Amino acid sequence: MGIRFYKPTSPGRRYASVSDFADLTDKNKKPEKSLLVPLRKKAGRNNQGFITVRSRGGGSRRKYRLIDFKRVDFDGVPGTVTHIEYDPNRTARIALVSYENGKKSYILAPEGLAAGAVINSGPQAEPKLGNCLPLSKIPTGLQIHNIEMVPGTGGKLCRSAGCAAVLTAREGDWAQITLPSGEVRRISAECRATIGILGNSEHMNIRIGKAGRARKMGIRPHVRGTAMNPHDHPMGGGEGRTSGGRHPCSRTGVLAKGGRTRKRRKPSNSMIIKRRRSVRYGQLKV
Repeated sequence: MGIRFYKPTSPGRRYASVSDFADLTDKNKKPEKSLLVPLRKKAGRNNQGFITVRSRGGGSRRKYRLIDFKRVDFDGVPGTVTHIEYDPNRTARIALVSYENGKKSYILAPEGLAAGAVINSGPQAEPKLGNCLPLSKIPTGLQIHNIEMVPGTGGKLCRSAGCAAVLTAREGDWAQITLPSGEVRRISAECRATIGILGNSEHMNIRIGKAGRARKMGIRPHVRGTAMNPHDHPMGGGEGRTSGGRHPCSRTGVLAKGGRTRKRRKPSNSMIIKRRRSVRYGQLKV
């Protein structure tokens, strides 16, 4: 996978870049129709119609691909990867798997997985690329993704492009993993994970280049708080350009930097062995 740069035929093209999609099996292949469902747009609104997330709306039409995050229904049934496809709903690539019982499913495609590869799921599967098995059966030191937090609920951690955690230790009924953020977390050894690091790792280096391309992604214009009036934003107003006059905050006055948003008494706090590194007002704190 690589990045393709445009010729600077216009100011919008000068700095724009796009994926070359070299990791896809067939760029012209249509997605599996039985694994598609309609995707209704919310435009940043809740169930009552009020905008809860600003600067959202519009965008190109897309359908949701049903991804098998649990990998439970095909335990002990070998599956063959037929295609590596593009998914407009996520940064990682997806793989279409055809199983011996005639059924098909989409899974997240790790780096190195190609068409023709055979994958397995379940406790009896080998710890090799693309296989899904419990943490109790995975050797320590391997990179894993699509990790469950509660057994049987499906993968929740490390699902975006280029992400992977490391299984660092295992003791009794618990396993210890190190997440990409640096956080060390304890998880039940019965939770499942998939071997490998997710592909399309160059996604973070892609530059949108122009506002029109962001509108197709469903991102509407965002107005700075300092450009508003005082009754519209706490950082608005002032004679001439100002630096804000206070710490950055939202329209409701909630601090934007350094504030902790996690609940103090959240039950899963006991599962965190080491906190992730966080940046607070320009200083790196551990």
